[in-house]
Amino acid sequence: MLNQNLSETLSRTVKMALDSGEAATLAEAETIFHNYQLIIEVGSSIATSSTLQAALLTAVNASRRAFLGGVTVCGCLNFNLLIPWKECKTIESAVIDLKGKVMQTVPADHPRIIIGNVENPSGIGEFAVRATFDGWVGGVIPLDDARRLPEKQEFTPSGVLAGALAVSEAFQYVRGGNPTAGRRTVGLSLWRPETGEEWLESNKPGPQLQYLPAKLWLIRLGHLGQAFLWTLGFLPFARPEEVSLVLQDFDLLSDANDSTSPLTFAPVKKERKTRAIANWCEQRGFRTSINERLFAGNFTVADHEPMVGICGVDNAIARSALEDVGFARVIEAGLGKGEHEYLEFQVHTFPSHDTAKKQWGGHAIDYQSSQDDLKPAYAALKREGMDECGLATLSGRSVGACFVGMLTSTLMIAELLRMAHGAHAYSLIDGSLRSLHRRQAIVNEKWSDPFNPGITELRT
Repeated sequence: MLNQNLSETLSRTVKMALDSGEAATLAEAETIFHNYQLIIEVGSSIATSSTLQAALLTAVNASRRAFLGGVTVCGCLNFNLLIPWKECKTIESAVIDLKGKVMQTVPADHPRIIIGNVENPSGIGEFAVRATFDGWVGGVIPLDDARRLPEKQEFTPSGVLAGALAVSEAFQYVRGGNPTAGRRTVGLSLWRPETGEEWLESNKPGPQLQYLPAKLWLIRLGHLGQAFLWTLGFLPFARPEEVSLVLQDFDLLSDANDSTSPLTFAPVKKERKTRAIANWCEQRGFRTSINERLFAGNFTVADHEPMVGICGVDNAIARSALEDVGFARVIEAGLGKGEHEYLEFQVHTFPSHDTAKKQWGGHAIDYQSSQDDLKPAYAALKREGMDECGLATLSGRSVGACFVGMLTSTLMIAELLRMAHGAHAYSLIDGSLRSLHRRQAIVNEKWSDPFNPGITELRT
């Protein structure tokens, strides 16, 4: 009998081959993605750069969830780990923990990402890009382009940005449909993400950090919520025990979360997301409390609780209530859901010129594939015994890729860091990794008044 709970186990990334119709069966879809492999080659400069290390770990974590044939890291990794990841002490141990393979010789004929000062890389195939950064600026450059950012001012979110963008370009290359992937420069400034910002030519890396945020309320702990914590966890907190997080979710972890959620690893223990993520946060040194209920406007945030809400909810009714519970500031993000829209992202901040209630109107919008014209793989599942309920549930699940949430998390973290420094904010950042240069960013004039979200010192 066919597993009727396939919606809880199927990779959200593999699902795009079912939804597009390119795979006639589930097995064929999985074979497509198991044929994808990625090479990451690193140079010795990674030993002294926390930002380059963040780029590497991000690229490994994101790519192994989309390139099911495996991700191989080549180069010397026996250096001290400068950013926290579990109990790992070296870069190599962190890469292995994140399910990357380590080799000294570089395999040929697979897409390649270069991180750090790799000298005279050999055996370059059709796809090779360099991940680079400086301060708040991060991006990727085709390897045959001689330009490169200075990589001097450390800022780990730009490393996450560069690592996620590199995997995005590699994934779009192997998937096809975007002939510019890997042949263009792609990046942005997290300090000034406006359209038209010449990130690669800029000599303005953004300011040095002086403070870090200390009190946050996270709403939903799936793809975006875990991506936010991934990026937050790399920030150089001098005293992480001063960071207080409220974690709100009602859902259980499932095997499907392994495909998009960067803090979830298969085989997945069936437990509340709040409890699994609280364990991760406390291992990082943060203090947590959990709230295992649906988010709605029927409660009030107390004065002693975090007044900054971080939202990754994919439900319009919940989103419309974001300003009803007493948060002083809200940073909200959403991702595209379908096989064509999965590269899209939006980040909102509230209060803004539009209210959350006006933005979403209190009406849920569910992405649902038509059951009247089943794609070949769904028709095959029906013939194999999947009932109508199972088909409807499976087809209604979102398509997703981990690297999209990771990139979006850097925009959310940047909003938070600018808030902590009394700087500008954006009411909307809207874009797609298919054509990032066409993004839109609108300044939020409602955030002009200073606001202290609760701050703590950073490690120097």
